Amino acid sequence: MHPIALNWPLTIHWYGVMVALGFLAGAWTAGRRAALTKISGEKIADLIPWLVVGAILGARSLYVATYWREQFAGDAFPEVFMIQHGGLVYYGGLIGAALACVIYCRARALPLWGVADVLAPSIALGYVFGRVGCLLNGCCYGRACDLPWAISFPADNPLHPPTTPVHPTQIYDSLLNLVLYLALAWLYRRKKFNGQIFAAYLMCYAVTRSVVESFRGDYTEAHRHAGLTPAHLISIGIFVAGGVLFYLLSRRVEPKRG
Repeated sequence: MHPIALNWPLTIHWYGVMVALGFLAGAWTAGRRAALTKISGEKIADLIPWLVVGAILGARSLYVATYWREQFAGDAFPEVFMIQHGGLVYYGGLIGAALACVIYCRARALPLWGVADVLAPSIALGYVFGRVGCLLNGCCYGRACDLPWAISFPADNPLHPPTTPVHPTQIYDSLLNLVLYLALAWLYRRKKFNGQIFAAYLMCYAVTRSVVESFRGDYTEAHRHAGLTPAHLISIGIFVAGGVLFYLLSRRVEPKRG
């Protein structure tokens, strides 16, 4: 559980390595899934850089907005641009990547919901790798735990997570999203309308994230509202958005795939 993967000649962090592996795994599986549609794998490959940029900008923006007063106000403003110091929020990345996907699909005249369905299972798979990166980094840790599978972080971790046993929330998240990936990949071959898989992802991820958030221990009381974390609150909106999307798209008459 050490954040540094390689310290020579450049410092490479495990979190970055795992996020990169997540994008590669997601891109590869999405390309293979696109073969089942009228969308070419090349167009999916061309979309990946857009998603990477959108995800990073969105993830950083939401983190800065959430922790502005504590970390970025006043003289600390230049820290906004120091992504290498950590500070990305998944929901912000999801929103940023979604906006990038909309722009790309409009520019290339691609079916938005068909592309979203191709990507949805792979988003869950990429997240599996990302949360392993969180575990190695020492962030997104759980609250105190005395169960046999509790984990402890080393005292020299620069993010200063607890050295006492805590819930392995990163592992919970990874395992739940691995199951979600397998379920969505199975459902993709049986989908009834475009947008079904993406809408299902939004609803299912909101539920799994809310479950894991109940075990998180890295939030201060200032960021909890009635016992709910910021991710809990966003999850409510994401679940509702997924449900509305599922209902509206299911009523549209359009080709089954692509």
